[in-house]
Amino acid sequence: MDFIGGQAVIEGVLMKNGSKVAIAVRDPKGKITVKKETFNSLTKKYKVLNLPFIRGIIILFETMILGIKALNYSTEISLEEKEKTEKKESTKLSSLSIFFTIILSIALALFLFKFVPLFLAQTITGISDQFNNRFLFNIIEGIIKISILIIYISLISLMPDIKRVFEYHGAEHKVVNAYEHNDLENAKAYSRIHLRCGTSFIIFVLMLSIVVYMFIPMDFSLAMKYIVRILLLPLIAGIGYELIKLSPKYEKNFLFKILIYPGVAVQKLTTREPDDKQIEVAKKALTSVL
Repeated sequence: MDFIGGQAVIEGVLMKNGSKVAIAVRDPKGKITVKKETFNSLTKKYKVLNLPFIRGIIILFETMILGIKALNYSTEISLEEKEKTEKKESTKLSSLSIFFTIILSIALALFLFKFVPLFLAQTITGISDQFNNRFLFNIIEGIIKISILIIYISLISLMPDIKRVFEYHGAEHKVVNAYEHNDLENAKAYSRIHLRCGTSFIIFVLMLSIVVYMFIPMDFSLAMKYIVRILLLPLIAGIGYELIKLSPKYEKNFLFKILIYPGVAVQKLTTREPDDKQIEVAKKALTSVL
């Protein structure tokens, strides 16, 4: 059985199975609209890009591209007709600026989750020589990173639109879990948590970074520490991807459960219990890629 990947969008769900991609969105009239397309990953075209620890970063970028396109499409479908007419041109322009959207997103993420934690950790450990050791420095930096992420998720979850996206995220997980147990009809009974979720991947990367950054010399300047962290990010993301891929194989292993627990815990923030209509949309997306 192939692994199904997915993503929640505005009033809908994206599902991907190999090269098959489908986006199912419920419009304001209650009709489910499905868009199907083919997406051939660079990892399938070029063997070198499919090597372990390399493919992870490639797939991450491809997922971002698919995600932004899906969000644009779902926003257009979910708008009322009047709003759709008024915003049609701006939606087209947004589609043409996907590259710049990705660059801006990466820049903001690097600032918020790399520079800010690094700067705060350096400030805190600089208060006293007792704090100025490699282990404590990276632990403090890691705690700050995860705290920023949790605060960010908690704040955006207060927005009604984001709350619904989190409900569709839960629907996506339930349907994929049901499919993987050959029980798609009873999707509602399954967990809204999934081991291969992107949320778990992000937490995994944050935790891995704490370990990897232990090897960066403490006498580096703030700027050099920041640059080295950025340069190491593809390696960390590649390792994280390979470990997440192993999760179905070792999901019952006690040590592996401990490793994935933080990601599972944060998924409780990024998912909500969906209703039957949201599960119906997720099912439609999944069956469209089988």
